[in-house]
Amino acid sequence: MADGDSEFKPMLATAGNLPADDANWAYEMKWDGIRAIAHIAGHGVTLTGRTGRDLSPSYPELAGMAGALGGRQAVLDGEIVAFGGAAWPSFEALQQRMNVTAAGQVRRLAAQIPVTYLAFDLLSLDGQVLTGQPYVSRRARLDELGLDGANWQTPPAFVGVSGADAQAVSKINGLEGVMAKRITSRYEPGRRSVNWLKIKNLLRQEFVVGGWKPGEGNRKNLVGSLLVGVYGTEGLTFAGHVGTGFTARTLTSLTALLAPLRRDTSPFGTTVPPEHARGVVWVEPEIVIEAAFGLWTTAGRLRAASFLGVRTDKDPAEVVREDPA
Repeated sequence: MADGDSEFKPMLATAGNLPADDANWAYEMKWDGIRAIAHIAGHGVTLTGRTGRDLSPSYPELAGMAGALGGRQAVLDGEIVAFGGAAWPSFEALQQRMNVTAAGQVRRLAAQIPVTYLAFDLLSLDGQVLTGQPYVSRRARLDELGLDGANWQTPPAFVGVSGADAQAVSKINGLEGVMAKRITSRYEPGRRSVNWLKIKNLLRQEFVVGGWKPGEGNRKNLVGSLLVGVYGTEGLTFAGHVGTGFTARTLTSLTALLAPLRRDTSPFGTTVPPEHARGVVWVEPEIVIEAAFGLWTTAGRLRAASFLGVRTDKDPAEVVREDPA
Protein backbone atom coordinates (compact mmCIF):
# COMPACT_ATOMS: atom_id res chain seq x y z
CA MET A 1 0.00 0.00 0.00
CA ALA A 2 1.53 3.32 -1.06
CA ASP A 3 1.72 6.20 1.38
CA GLY A 4 -0.56 8.43 -0.68
CA ASP A 5 -3.26 5.73 -0.91
CA SER A 6 -3.89 5.36 2.80
CA GLU A 7 -5.29 7.69 5.42
CA PHE A 8 -3.35 8.26 8.63
CA LYS A 9 -5.24 10.04 11.36
CA PRO A 10 -3.29 11.22 14.42
CA MET A 11 -3.27 8.95 17.45
CA LEU A 12 -4.54 10.92 20.45
CA ALA A 13 -3.29 10.95 24.03
CA THR A 14 -5.19 10.69 27.30
CA ALA A 15 -4.67 13.20 30.09
CA GLY A 16 -2.93 11.47 32.96
CA ASN A 17 -0.24 11.40 35.61
CA LEU A 18 3.33 10.18 35.42
CA PRO A 19 3.45 6.37 35.23
CA ALA A 20 4.90 4.50 38.18
CA ASP A 21 6.74 1.96 36.00
CA ASP A 22 9.26 4.15 34.14
CA ALA A 23 10.96 1.15 32.50
CA ASN A 24 7.90 0.57 30.29
CA TRP A 25 7.61 4.13 29.03
CA ALA A 26 9.41 6.64 26.84
CA TYR A 27 9.19 10.34 27.59
CA GLU A 28 9.03 13.23 25.13
CA MET A 29 8.59 16.94 25.64
CA LYS A 30 5.06 18.24 24.94
CA TRP A 31 5.45 20.84 22.20
CA ASP A 32 3.29 23.94 21.95
CA GLY A 33 2.27 23.80 18.30
CA ILE A 34 -0.08 22.37 15.67
CA ARG A 35 -0.33 18.62 15.18
CA ALA A 36 0.26 17.60 11.57
CA ILE A 37 0.73 14.38 9.60
CA ALA A 38 3.40 14.88 6.92
CA HIS A 39 3.00 12.80 3.74
CA ILE A 40 6.32 12.89 1.89
CA ALA A 41 6.64 11.43 -1.60
CA GLY A 42 9.21 12.31 -4.25
CA HIS A 43 9.62 16.07 -4.19
CA GLY A 44 6.30 16.80 -2.48
CA VAL A 45 5.19 17.30 1.12
CA THR A 46 1.52 17.39 2.16
CA LEU A 47 0.70 18.44 5.71
CA THR A 48 -2.66 17.37 7.10
CA GLY A 49 -4.09 18.72 10.37
CA ARG A 50 -6.21 16.89 12.92
CA THR A 51 -9.41 18.00 11.22
CA GLY A 52 -8.18 16.75 7.83
CA ARG A 53 -7.42 20.22 6.49
CA ASP A 54 -4.46 20.65 4.13
CA LEU A 55 -1.99 22.89 5.96
CA SER A 56 0.71 22.78 3.28
CA PRO A 57 0.02 26.17 1.62
CA SER A 58 0.47 27.97 4.95
CA TYR A 59 3.92 26.51 5.68
CA PRO A 60 5.94 26.42 2.42
CA GLU A 61 9.27 26.27 4.26
CA LEU A 62 8.47 22.67 5.23
CA ALA A 63 8.43 21.49 1.59
CA GLY A 64 12.17 20.96 1.84
CA MET A 65 11.66 17.85 3.97
CA ALA A 66 11.19 15.90 0.74
CA GLY A 67 14.74 16.74 -0.33
CA ALA A 68 16.04 15.94 3.15
CA LEU A 69 14.74 12.39 2.74
CA GLY A 70 16.43 12.00 -0.63
CA GLY A 71 13.30 11.01 -2.50
CA ARG A 72 12.14 8.37 -0.03
CA GLN A 73 8.42 8.03 0.75
CA ALA A 74 7.37 8.53 4.36
CA VAL A 75 4.44 9.44 6.55
CA LEU A 76 5.46 11.26 9.72
CA ASP A 77 3.55 12.38 12.77
CA GLY A 78 4.72 15.58 14.40
CA GLU A 79 4.12 19.14 15.49
CA ILE A 80 4.49 22.41 13.61
CA VAL A 81 6.03 24.97 15.97
CA ALA A 82 7.43 28.49 15.84
CA PHE A 83 10.34 29.56 18.02
CA GLY A 84 9.88 33.29 17.48
CA GLY A 85 13.53 33.97 18.23
CA ALA A 86 13.44 32.00 21.50
CA ALA A 87 15.11 28.73 22.45
CA TRP A 88 11.80 26.92 22.88
CA PRO A 89 8.54 26.91 20.86
CA SER A 90 6.14 29.82 21.34
CA PHE A 91 2.44 29.31 20.64
CA GLU A 92 2.03 33.10 20.61
CA ALA A 93 4.49 33.32 17.71
CA LEU A 94 2.78 30.45 15.88
CA GLN A 95 -0.60 32.20 16.13
CA GLN A 96 0.65 34.76 13.60
CA ARG A 97 1.15 31.98 11.01
CA MET A 98 -2.11 30.10 11.57
CA ASN A 99 -5.00 30.54 9.09
CA VAL A 100 -2.86 32.57 6.68
CA THR A 101 -3.29 31.28 3.12
CA ALA A 102 -2.74 34.31 0.84
CA ALA A 103 0.50 33.53 -1.01
CA GLY A 104 2.09 36.95 -0.58
CA GLN A 105 1.34 37.13 3.13
CA VAL A 106 2.50 33.55 3.64
CA ARG A 107 5.88 34.31 2.02
CA ARG A 108 6.34 37.46 4.11
CA LEU A 109 5.49 35.73 7.38
CA ALA A 110 7.60 32.67 6.52
CA ALA A 111 10.61 34.97 6.31
CA GLN A 112 9.74 36.78 9.56
CA ILE A 113 8.46 33.86 11.67
CA PRO A 114 9.73 30.57 10.21
CA VAL A 115 8.25 27.34 11.51
CA THR A 116 9.85 24.00 12.29
CA TYR A 117 8.39 20.52 11.95
CA LEU A 118 9.20 18.37 14.99
CA ALA A 119 8.80 14.74 13.90
CA PHE A 120 8.10 12.31 16.73
CA ASP A 121 6.72 9.22 14.97
CA LEU A 122 7.11 7.30 11.70
CA LEU A 123 3.91 5.73 10.36
CA SER A 124 5.07 4.52 6.96
CA LEU A 125 8.37 4.27 5.08
CA ASP A 126 8.82 3.49 1.38
CA GLY A 127 5.31 2.04 1.20
CA GLN A 128 5.62 -0.13 4.31
CA VAL A 129 3.01 0.77 6.94
CA LEU A 130 4.60 0.73 10.40
CA THR A 131 1.61 1.46 12.65
CA GLY A 132 1.46 -2.13 13.87
CA GLN A 133 5.05 -2.08 15.07
CA PRO A 134 5.91 -1.16 18.67
CA TYR A 135 6.79 2.42 19.54
CA VAL A 136 10.48 1.68 20.11
CA SER A 137 10.83 0.16 16.63
CA ARG A 138 9.12 3.09 14.94
CA ARG A 139 11.25 5.59 16.87
CA ALA A 140 14.46 3.76 15.97
CA ARG A 141 13.61 3.91 12.26
CA LEU A 142 12.61 7.56 12.58
CA ASP A 143 15.96 8.40 14.19
CA GLU A 144 17.77 6.59 11.37
CA LEU A 145 16.27 9.02 8.84
CA GLY A 146 18.49 11.77 10.27
CA LEU A 147 15.92 14.58 9.97
CA ASP A 148 17.94 17.56 11.15
CA GLY A 149 17.58 20.78 9.19
CA ALA A 150 16.79 24.44 9.58
CA ASN A 151 13.04 23.77 9.51
CA TRP A 152 12.73 20.15 10.63
CA GLN A 153 14.18 17.96 13.31
CA THR A 154 13.53 14.86 15.37
CA PRO A 155 13.59 15.85 19.04
CA PRO A 156 14.82 13.21 21.47
CA ALA A 157 12.73 10.56 23.18
CA PHE A 158 13.98 9.46 26.59
CA VAL A 159 13.87 5.75 27.38
CA GLY A 160 15.10 4.37 30.70
CA VAL A 161 14.87 7.70 32.51
CA SER A 162 12.69 8.91 35.34
CA GLY A 163 9.44 10.56 34.26
CA ALA A 164 9.86 13.00 37.13
CA ASP A 165 13.26 14.03 35.74
CA ALA A 166 11.80 14.51 32.26
CA GLN A 167 9.00 16.64 33.65
CA ALA A 168 11.49 18.70 35.67
CA VAL A 169 13.35 19.52 32.43
CA SER A 170 10.09 20.60 30.80
CA LYS A 171 9.25 22.86 33.74
CA ILE A 172 12.70 24.47 33.81
CA ASN A 173 12.34 25.39 30.15
CA GLY A 174 8.77 26.65 30.43
CA LEU A 175 7.24 23.88 28.32
CA GLU A 176 3.64 22.70 28.47
CA GLY A 177 4.49 19.30 29.93
CA VAL A 178 5.62 15.85 28.83
CA MET A 179 4.26 12.92 26.83
CA ALA A 180 4.60 9.39 28.18
CA LYS A 181 4.39 6.66 25.51
CA ARG A 182 4.32 2.95 26.28
CA ILE A 183 7.33 1.46 24.50
CA THR A 184 5.47 -1.68 23.37
CA SER A 185 2.42 0.18 22.02
CA ARG A 186 1.32 0.18 18.39
CA TYR A 187 0.15 3.37 16.67
CA GLU A 188 -3.66 3.65 16.82
CA PRO A 189 -4.78 6.06 14.05
CA GLY A 190 -7.63 8.34 15.08
CA ARG A 191 -8.01 6.78 18.53
CA ARG A 192 -7.48 8.27 21.99
CA SER A 193 -5.34 5.77 23.83
CA VAL A 194 -4.10 5.20 27.38
CA ASN A 195 -0.82 4.06 25.82
CA TRP A 196 -0.03 7.74 25.23
CA LEU A 197 -0.37 10.01 28.25
CA LYS A 198 -0.10 13.80 28.32
CA ILE A 199 1.10 15.16 31.64
CA LYS A 200 0.74 18.93 31.82
CA ASN A 201 2.72 21.28 34.02
CA LEU A 202 -0.15 23.76 34.17
CA LEU A 203 -3.90 23.34 33.93
CA ARG A 204 -4.68 24.17 30.33
CA GLN A 205 -6.91 22.72 27.65
CA GLU A 206 -9.20 23.54 24.73
CA PHE A 207 -12.66 25.07 25.09
CA VAL A 208 -15.49 25.81 22.66
CA VAL A 209 -16.69 29.42 22.46
CA GLY A 210 -20.46 29.74 22.87
CA GLY A 211 -20.72 33.48 23.35
CA TRP A 212 -18.96 36.68 24.24
CA LYS A 213 -19.49 39.81 26.28
CA PRO A 214 -18.50 43.24 24.93
CA GLY A 215 -15.74 45.20 26.58
CA GLU A 216 -16.08 48.59 28.20
CA GLY A 217 -15.18 52.12 27.15
CA ASN A 218 -13.36 52.29 23.84
CA ARG A 219 -13.63 48.49 23.62
CA LYS A 220 -17.43 48.34 23.82
CA ASN A 221 -17.62 47.03 20.24
CA LEU A 222 -14.95 44.40 20.83
CA VAL A 223 -14.81 41.13 22.74
CA GLY A 224 -14.36 41.72 26.45
CA SER A 225 -14.62 38.10 27.60
CA LEU A 226 -15.57 34.72 26.17
CA LEU A 227 -18.18 32.25 27.44
CA VAL A 228 -16.79 28.78 26.90
CA GLY A 229 -17.77 25.17 27.35
CA VAL A 230 -16.86 21.54 26.86
CA TYR A 231 -18.92 18.68 25.47
CA GLY A 232 -20.52 16.14 27.78
CA THR A 233 -23.67 14.07 28.16
CA GLU A 234 -25.87 17.18 27.94
CA GLY A 235 -24.19 18.60 24.87
CA LEU A 236 -22.08 21.74 25.20
CA THR A 237 -21.73 22.34 28.93
CA PHE A 238 -21.05 25.86 30.20
CA ALA A 239 -17.61 26.04 31.85
CA GLY A 240 -17.30 29.74 32.62
CA HIS A 241 -15.56 32.87 31.35
CA VAL A 242 -12.17 33.55 29.83
CA GLY A 243 -11.51 37.21 30.45
CA THR A 244 -7.74 37.79 30.48
CA GLY A 245 -4.73 37.14 28.27
CA PHE A 246 -5.96 39.15 25.28
CA THR A 247 -3.89 41.67 23.35
CA ALA A 248 -5.53 44.53 21.44
CA ARG A 249 -4.75 42.71 18.21
CA THR A 250 -6.30 39.50 19.51
CA LEU A 251 -9.51 41.27 20.58
CA THR A 252 -9.92 42.73 17.10
CA SER A 253 -9.33 39.41 15.34
CA LEU A 254 -11.61 37.49 17.73
CA THR A 255 -14.43 39.99 17.22
CA ALA A 256 -14.12 39.61 13.44
CA LEU A 257 -13.92 35.81 13.73
CA LEU A 258 -17.07 35.57 15.86
CA ALA A 259 -19.18 38.19 14.06
CA PRO A 260 -20.60 35.91 11.31
CA LEU A 261 -21.41 33.18 13.86
CA ARG A 262 -23.94 35.25 15.81
CA ARG A 263 -27.17 33.50 16.84
CA ASP A 264 -30.23 34.42 18.93
CA THR A 265 -30.13 31.64 21.53
CA SER A 266 -27.57 29.99 23.76
CA PRO A 267 -25.73 27.01 22.23
CA PHE A 268 -25.11 25.51 25.68
CA GLY A 269 -27.09 22.37 26.52
CA THR A 270 -27.00 23.33 30.18
CA THR A 271 -28.47 26.49 31.64
CA VAL A 272 -26.13 29.46 31.85
CA PRO A 273 -26.67 31.31 35.15
CA PRO A 274 -28.44 34.70 34.65
CA GLU A 275 -25.49 36.67 35.99
CA HIS A 276 -23.30 35.13 33.29
CA ALA A 277 -25.89 35.27 30.50
CA ARG A 278 -26.68 38.96 30.89
CA GLY A 279 -25.51 40.99 27.89
CA VAL A 280 -24.02 38.00 26.05
CA VAL A 281 -23.73 37.81 22.25
CA TRP A 282 -24.39 34.13 21.52
CA VAL A 283 -22.49 32.41 18.70
CA GLU A 284 -22.51 29.09 16.91
CA PRO A 285 -20.09 26.73 18.73
CA GLU A 286 -17.53 26.51 15.95
CA ILE A 287 -14.46 28.26 17.42
CA VAL A 288 -12.04 26.43 19.70
CA ILE A 289 -9.61 28.27 21.96
CA GLU A 290 -6.96 27.14 24.41
CA ALA A 291 -6.82 28.61 27.91
CA ALA A 292 -4.78 28.23 31.08
CA PHE A 293 -6.63 28.29 34.39
CA GLY A 294 -6.22 27.91 38.13
CA LEU A 295 -8.65 25.07 38.81
CA TRP A 296 -12.06 23.52 38.16
CA THR A 297 -14.54 24.49 40.86
CA THR A 298 -16.93 21.94 42.37
CA ALA A 299 -19.64 23.49 40.16
CA GLY A 300 -17.61 22.67 37.05
CA ARG A 301 -16.49 26.25 36.38
CA LEU A 302 -13.07 27.59 35.48
CA ARG A 303 -11.27 29.83 37.91
CA ALA A 304 -8.78 32.50 36.76
CA ALA A 305 -8.86 31.45 33.09
CA SER A 306 -6.48 33.18 30.68
CA PHE A 307 -6.65 33.09 26.87
CA LEU A 308 -3.71 31.43 25.08
CA GLY A 309 -4.86 31.27 21.48
CA VAL A 310 -7.33 30.03 18.86
CA ARG A 311 -6.99 26.34 17.93
CA THR A 312 -8.00 25.93 14.29
CA ASP A 313 -6.55 22.42 14.38
CA LYS A 314 -9.16 21.15 16.85
CA ASP A 315 -12.64 19.81 16.07
CA PRO A 316 -15.16 21.41 18.49
CA ALA A 317 -16.98 18.09 18.88
CA GLU A 318 -13.83 16.53 20.40
CA VAL A 319 -13.44 19.14 23.15
CA VAL A 320 -14.18 17.57 26.54
CA ARG A 321 -13.07 18.22 30.09
CA GLU A 322 -9.58 16.81 30.58
CA ASP A 323 -8.97 15.42 34.03
CA PRO A 324 -5.90 13.30 34.78
CA ALA A 325 -6.81 9.64 35.09
